[in-house]
Amino acid sequence: MAMTKIDEEALAEAYNRALALEKAGNIDAAVEAYREVLEIDPEDHGGAAVRIASMGRGETPPKAPDAYVETLFDQHAESFEDILVAQLGYEVPTLLLQRLQELQLGPFKRMLDLGCGTGLTGGTLRDLAEDITGIDLSENMVEIAHEKDLYETLYVAEVEDFLEDNDEDAFDLITATDVLPYLGALEPLFFGAAENMVAGGLFAFSSEELAASDGRPFAVGPHQRFVHSEAYIRSRLAETGFEVIDITEINVRMQEGKPSPGHLVIAKLKG
Repeated sequence: MAMTKIDEEALAEAYNRALALEKAGNIDAAVEAYREVLEIDPEDHGGAAVRIASMGRGETPPKAPDAYVETLFDQHAESFEDILVAQLGYEVPTLLLQRLQELQLGPFKRMLDLGCGTGLTGGTLRDLAEDITGIDLSENMVEIAHEKDLYETLYVAEVEDFLEDNDEDAFDLITATDVLPYLGALEPLFFGAAENMVAGGLFAFSSEELAASDGRPFAVGPHQRFVHSEAYIRSRLAETGFEVIDITEINVRMQEGKPSPGHLVIAKLKG
């Protein structure tokens, strides 16, 4: 596939102009500038499509563009843990470990850590699983995870693609902490998890909450992260063969000093 050459200068100019207009509250002009960005860079490394959606314009995309997610995490890989844990107060892996222990779930033979990043969840749950496979779209993240020697196997891949193509042995625990904020429509993820799991296996993930009063199944929130309604999550889990074991209300992370309310979900694949 031929790579289209991007005019980096024109892209930077349009993107910076769009950001400035958005910051100034000039939404119409910001949206137009982001559309210019998309014309210059159709793969959308800067996440223009989710920014347009976060301002309530255009269609909500089914997920964040792969090029955007990959670029975002490749750029922040070195400082990722410091930003996420120290600055944003991210504790989802620890909260998950606590819930699994409280519910007396585990140990597990084979765990799949989707969106493994630098290994925060893999490291936290290491003692609960004999064998852990990690998947992340960012090569820089996977390199850092590899250096920690937490995983038996690591892949650089998009999670939905991996779940569709994987022919390794099935897993009895699949985790997706901080994956849903980059996905809108959840059918491919939930169906893929079910296809790669033993009967009775557990699927554990976090999501950021879209208030039921909104009426939509999912949307892009003000921080360019997808938020999902609890009703949508429950219905999609049921449709893909899962029963909910536990849903806990949590603060996913701090954003500009305010909590991001969400859910920690543990579901079981019906036999």
